[in-house]
Amino acid sequence: MCGIIGYTGSKKSLPILIEGLRTLEYRGYDSAGVTVAQDGCLVTVKSRGRLTDLEAKLSSSGELYGSAGIGHTRWATHGEPSDKNSHPHSTEHLTLVHNGIIENYAEIEEMLRGAGYDFVSETDTERGAKLVDMFFAKSNDPIDAISRAIKVIRGSYAFGIIFKGFEDTVYAIRKDSPLIVAHDGEGGFIASDIPAILKYTSSYYRLDEGIIAKVSTEKLEFFAPDGSAAEQKLETIDWDIEQAQKGGFPHFMIKEINEEPEALRKTLEPRIRNGLPHFGIEAIDGELLSQFESIHIVACGTAMHAGLIGKAIIEKLARIPVNVEIASEFRYRDPILRKRDLVILISQSGETADTLAALRHAKAQGVYTLAIVNVIGSSVAREADSVLYTWAGPEIAVASTKAYSVQCAMLYLLAVRIALAAGAIDEPRARQICDTMLSDIPTAVTEALKLDRQIYDVATKLVAAEHLFYIGRDVDFALSTEASLKLKEISYIHSEAYAAGELKHGTISLVTDGTPVIALTTVGKVCEKTVSGIREVKSRGAYVVCVCAQGLVGKYDIPCDDMIVVPEIDELLATFPAVTVLQLLAYHVSALKGLDVDKPRNLAKSVTVE
Repeated sequence: MCGIIGYTGSKKSLPILIEGLRTLEYRGYDSAGVTVAQDGCLVTVKSRGRLTDLEAKLSSSGELYGSAGIGHTRWATHGEPSDKNSHPHSTEHLTLVHNGIIENYAEIEEMLRGAGYDFVSETDTERGAKLVDMFFAKSNDPIDAISRAIKVIRGSYAFGIIFKGFEDTVYAIRKDSPLIVAHDGEGGFIASDIPAILKYTSSYYRLDEGIIAKVSTEKLEFFAPDGSAAEQKLETIDWDIEQAQKGGFPHFMIKEINEEPEALRKTLEPRIRNGLPHFGIEAIDGELLSQFESIHIVACGTAMHAGLIGKAIIEKLARIPVNVEIASEFRYRDPILRKRDLVILISQSGETADTLAALRHAKAQGVYTLAIVNVIGSSVAREADSVLYTWAGPEIAVASTKAYSVQCAMLYLLAVRIALAAGAIDEPRARQICDTMLSDIPTAVTEALKLDRQIYDVATKLVAAEHLFYIGRDVDFALSTEASLKLKEISYIHSEAYAAGELKHGTISLVTDGTPVIALTTVGKVCEKTVSGIREVKSRGAYVVCVCAQGLVGKYDIPCDDMIVVPEIDELLATFPAVTVLQLLAYHVSALKGLDVDKPRNLAKSVTVE
């Protein structure tokens, strides 16, 4: 989730660019840069690290007084965080900033090398910039060059561009990435989000996909790709900057839950090619996975709970044994690792100290390591033999939501690839699973978000609880572990997850009149057994909330006080809308208690100590 700011007007652009980038810091970033147009030149300064690192470079770069420029904060997706991979990217004829992922960057690079272009960075963005440059060199027309380039590019993008010879104008276009355009009477702006322009104006245009914006000091103009004039809808906002950073939501956590459909789409779409999982890593896409006889998934906290989901789906599809290991225990218990074992390490930040230590221990034993992380260039990503990136974008709230969902999605794709390699499923079955994942998961999660009001009403009945239980069987038990963690870490209510059949082995003595029990029933083959567990706690006075798959409603007489019906989806994939429901429930309980949802006490987003 990069941040883009652009300005052209009557004021010096640099202070506006820096201030705009600072208001977009909440989006997360690992590098930053600006280009200022002055004296017929495009002067670019960029730096890995924080905005303060960029400002230090700027202070020794001479005065930048030009009145037009573009700026960018980068969250790495192609190429590690570095000065050369930072934006803006400059060519002979232009400078460009980009938010998104160009999926066919390799094809574009091949085309451009044939036209005599070389590359200095590892980024997809540089390929996009030089593609626009190639077309501009032929026409000297910015609108034409942009229009021709987007016919070639596949993927998501929000571009801000300044062309040489047109230095007082900023051009912009987007597809599947946000971009707004505004004018305050003295100058024009482009930005990834509203906070960057709120100081200057409360009116803006949310740029439609495929529409090219031409931003000048005097006015805003909009064009269709064929060069004809286009109309855009003017909108107004009355949020303050903090509200705007949260997209109008009261907390980052609820904003990030609502971002799950898009995060899942961005993780799945580039990894499915011709209906099959494709990771762009020769070893993983090739024969390597067929060599493994057992798998260890190693992680902490929420990532470990995603590993439990991964264990269930890998064993179900591939019929290969999977152990899920707590990273802080892994190396100390002297695990038995063999040459034909695969160790999968999961970490949102890629800097989790215990996971990194477990990775190093596995590598010391000569075992192949595969990392699933969200941050490019992180320590776990650098040290693992192979790495798969989840493109969730940054999470600000300490309690992980969308990162968990995309970790599960990546594990599902990996399970299909492993099952294919093992010969446990054939290609038609693999394609059916992948097609269903791509078409149904984002839709079902979107539908789950529409249950927010009902979930809020259930949450009002839980706020006074001192302790509660989650129960489930099979993958529902794996899911209940994450649901329980999510509730306890942000609401401070003591919560435990149990396999439904285990309650009668001691824990049921804690169930008394009014004790809340949240039961998960999304797996048909064990639903009847779970219902037996529900009857046991109900007979002891428990207040029971059942989170039930739509396809199972009515098939069983479930004795619950409230039922939340998970939107319809293939049972294999019910985890995704179900976890959204459970995240919303935890969120509302915490919010109703008036707690700091985004920053619960005693917790940190990235745990970098053992």
